[in-house]
Amino acid sequence: MTKLSTICVYCGSNPGFSPVYTDATIELADALVEQGIRLVYGGAKVGQMGQLADRVLAQGGEVIGIMPQALVDKEVAHHGLTQLHVVTSMHERKAMMAELADGFIAMPGGMGTLEEIFEVVTWAQLGFHQKPCALLNVDGYYTALLTFLDNTVSQGFVKDEHRQLLLNDSNAPDLIAQMHAYEAPTVTKWLTKSEL
Repeated sequence: MTKLSTICVYCGSNPGFSPVYTDATIELADALVEQGIRLVYGGAKVGQMGQLADRVLAQGGEVIGIMPQALVDKEVAHHGLTQLHVVTSMHERKAMMAELADGFIAMPGGMGTLEEIFEVVTWAQLGFHQKPCALLNVDGYYTALLTFLDNTVSQGFVKDEHRQLLLNDSNAPDLIAQMHAYEAPTVTKWLTKSEL
């Protein structure tokens, strides 16, 4: 069992067009608070990010935001959080988020969300951490991506054990349950000659 006292959530600074994304944000926020899990996120007051933080706070939960000064200067920082850490760069932001979190969830989002979840999954693949990484696959948002990742296995670029590093579910409480049950694989990243 993985102890999850803090989860880092990567999500969009835009809300998305469909109300299903707002509904999923509320469901995830409520699930975190119900289980006493602290939220770490990118610190914005806009889009899905702001919706998530506001809901967790409204339900009595704790929210830690981490934002580089350049984005604070653009006036998108959420100043009503439990804690807001202002850092010097995106690299420092991501490193602090990863250090504080016991696991990672990517909600539907854009390029930044994808970059962030793939970075921590890559670190897991390399054995740099043993924390669960997950996609909240709202309304099939990530289904095509998951199919693509299956193709990386069939083409010999990713081991199946490492493909399974990226947990996924459309339901937030069920996804968190998977994360609690997660056990990191012990295989190395590189294929042996016998596997080629």
